[in-house]
Amino acid sequence: MIALAAPLIFTALGGVFSERSGVINIGLEGLMVIGAFTGIVSNLVLADSLGAWTPWVSVLIAMVVAALFSILHAVAAITFRADQTVSGVAINLLAVGLTVFLVKKIYGKGQTDIITEPFPRVDIPILSDIPYIGTIFFSNGYYISYIAILLAFVVWYIIYKTPFGLRIRAVGEHPMAADTMGISVTKIRYAGVIISGALAGIGGAIYAISFSNDFSHATINGQGFMAIAAMIFGKWHPLGAMGAALFFGLAQSLSVVGASLPFFKDIPAVYLLIAPYVLTIIALAGFIGRADAPKASGLPYIKGKR
Repeated sequence: MIALAAPLIFTALGGVFSERSGVINIGLEGLMVIGAFTGIVSNLVLADSLGAWTPWVSVLIAMVVAALFSILHAVAAITFRADQTVSGVAINLLAVGLTVFLVKKIYGKGQTDIITEPFPRVDIPILSDIPYIGTIFFSNGYYISYIAILLAFVVWYIIYKTPFGLRIRAVGEHPMAADTMGISVTKIRYAGVIISGALAGIGGAIYAISFSNDFSHATINGQGFMAIAAMIFGKWHPLGAMGAALFFGLAQSLSVVGASLPFFKDIPAVYLLIAPYVLTIIALAGFIGRADAPKASGLPYIKGKR
């Protein structure tokens, strides 16, 4: 469950940075695609020279490339004041088209080779021995999954306890007031979007390196939108987004381990496969309650205009 939730946690936390600064980032799906592509290609290229360090370095490369790619969304949405939803959709379409084109140019087929250096599975000492809970949460997992959970607390601290976080929230709620106080709305929003790109790139790379082990047009198939749903379900709060991502991770894990569980083994596999998306819709439509986005989210800021 935690392993499947980790990519969603990273990407949802990135969405929190972007939308807290006032920029809607529908392009998280595309940024995950860029991260997955870069992570797999980097892994294939570096595996012989870096050995066990390969997946970690690949994730860092994916983080940098996706952060650079997210600047396209920042330029369109912040500098040119384009419709942020349209810009995000364009990022998604561009990411899929570009990566599929590059895969065919590099490998001469519709998908990359299989990587040889995925993240190793580990048992957390002592904790994995706890009855029931240890098996579910601390056995046969990935270190990167626990890093994702710790990162949610770090992001909470940054956003609610640091001057940078205060500036992000101020720009996302009332950019004119923030500008009056000497805060650069443009710089803060650029930072929010680029951080969201970096974290979404990590999320995409983790998913590809941990689960698919190669890259094709279907490697990232809705995970970015689930991360957006987790962010909204979590009400734009880092810990809420993490909790929602864990819930969606649990839903995704049903399609993997459901056949081995007594209650789920008689349910047709197709229902378990669509369960994460159905639960996402139900959660957003029926249980989220009142969720107010940052007041300036989606609104371009024009200096001096009331």
